[in-house]
Amino acid sequence: MARNIKKVFVTLILLLAMQLSFSQLGFSHEIGVITGPIAYQSDFGLRYDFETNSGNTGFGIGIVHYINFAYRADCNCYSTDTYFNDHFKLRSEIAWNKTSLNHFGKWVDSDRTSADADRLRAHSGEAQNWDIGMQLEYFPRSIRAFSAGVYSFAPFVSLGAHYVSYNPSVETSYGDMNIANASNFYSGWEPGSVSNESGSTWSVVTSVGTRYKLTILSDLMVDLRFQYFFSNWTDGLNHQLDSNKANDWLVWLNFGYIYYLD
Repeated sequence: MARNIKKVFVTLILLLAMQLSFSQLGFSHEIGVITGPIAYQSDFGLRYDFETNSGNTGFGIGIVHYINFAYRADCNCYSTDTYFNDHFKLRSEIAWNKTSLNHFGKWVDSDRTSADADRLRAHSGEAQNWDIGMQLEYFPRSIRAFSAGVYSFAPFVSLGAHYVSYNPSVETSYGDMNIANASNFYSGWEPGSVSNESGSTWSVVTSVGTRYKLTILSDLMVDLRFQYFFSNWTDGLNHQLDSNKANDWLVWLNFGYIYYLD
């Protein structure tokens, strides 16, 4: 765990260095907070099952920072009027999320009385992640016009990469309750399919959302994020059944408040 924290710290330093480089060019800054519910898609439960999707939910919170290329803080003036400066922002973020995980669906219905059904019902977990990274946001409408209050809404899409430090937990109330004992878990899983080991990975992040102009110096923001992890261990479960077709991923509905510093 300490090694993962060190990696996150190093990544944060690199991001700050990049932000400072842009700061030296005079671009303005925005800072904000985001929070909202998460639907975690993992090896718990059934694929495409409503009960799984609605049951394995959690929440997240984060701090975001933007480089606004449309405005220069060093002269309190607009920057050179280029398409990039007027339609793109660079967003850096550090965030934390946590989701409680259980098995849902037909294999754990009350009419299932097998030992494996009992094992699945007794098995629970928790996904807990710290992640840090950057996204490039594209605004189809003019950022200058939105900042001046010409219109109230500024929709955007984004794409980026985040470094993730994950720390799952695993529990079972079956048998001797020892998570190292494979017989306490579903018999169809290979030994070693369950682990509470911490680790780190990268993820790709994309989102769609909009800003709402609250005041000249502040916006409200909402975005729907899709985040795909390059690991299948963020939930502490990586069984090898045919149904395990993808790594872990999540959908996060964010609500945020953004303040213009310069």
